[in-house]
Amino acid sequence: MFATRAPARPSPLRRSLIVSTAVLGLLVGSTALAQSAEASPPHGPDPTEESITAPRGPFEIDQKTVSRASVRGFGGGTIYYPTDTSEGTFSAVAIAPGYTAGQESLAWLGPRLASQGFVVFTIDTLTRYDQPDSRSRQLLAALDHLTDDSDVADRVDPARRGVMGHSMGGGGSLQAALDDPDLKAAIPMTPWHTTKDFSGVRTPTLIIGAQNDTVAPVSQHAKPFYESLPDDPGKAYLELAGASHFAPNVDNTTIARYSIAWLKRFLDDDTRYEQFLCPPPPDPAISDHQSTCPY
Repeated sequence: MFATRAPARPSPLRRSLIVSTAVLGLLVGSTALAQSAEASPPHGPDPTEESITAPRGPFEIDQKTVSRASVRGFGGGTIYYPTDTSEGTFSAVAIAPGYTAGQESLAWLGPRLASQGFVVFTIDTLTRYDQPDSRSRQLLAALDHLTDDSDVADRVDPARRGVMGHSMGGGGSLQAALDDPDLKAAIPMTPWHTTKDFSGVRTPTLIIGAQNDTVAPVSQHAKPFYESLPDDPGKAYLELAGASHFAPNVDNTTIARYSIAWLKRFLDDDTRYEQFLCPPPPDPAISDHQSTCPY
């Protein structure tokens, strides 16, 4: 009968090397996981006042029409997107119109935002009379379509989604932020909603009001909404001097400037844009401004 020999134990030096290699492997794996969870590098060149107020940003864009018949949960719309894929995926923004309006009322925002490095979806609602809570659900359905089923889904970072809206669409964007705490940014423009308490929102929110709004007076809508929002993770209120409720329906550089800075800061986590938010420069186009700067 042959005697069995116990396997030789590795020397202390070899045991140390084995342990070190295992630890290194764990560290490398953890680093890779952490890197995969981080935001993609900031898109575009270093921003300037001229770059964020320009009619178009640094990205060439294209657009796709999404028919009402091809989707569920909202009324179709238009997707505006950067054509360059060399910088990775882009954050997604869905934008809802106001009461009785269609996507065409906010069409100017599509190319203006997309050319700054976003995938933007201006939507039509199921009916032009849908209330804010319905518009909230439609914004979220549009984002789901954009990230899961659209022709440009491979260009979209599904973890970086935001909403905008005008009037009842603005109220819908507030409600969407309340309903989906994973949203990274919200921008209600001259918002209207019967609910005044949005203290449960956990999404950085920029509310844009209009000084001469008689449809959704800021004292009854935009300002109470802002005051109800928690200070953390960040909020701001911007009031357009001398403007009416319908200011967001035409190309507006003030709206574009602050929307771009807000979306870049919170959707892309691009701190290069905080300089345009904290504090904002004196601007005769703004009659009131409040914020929780620095963010």
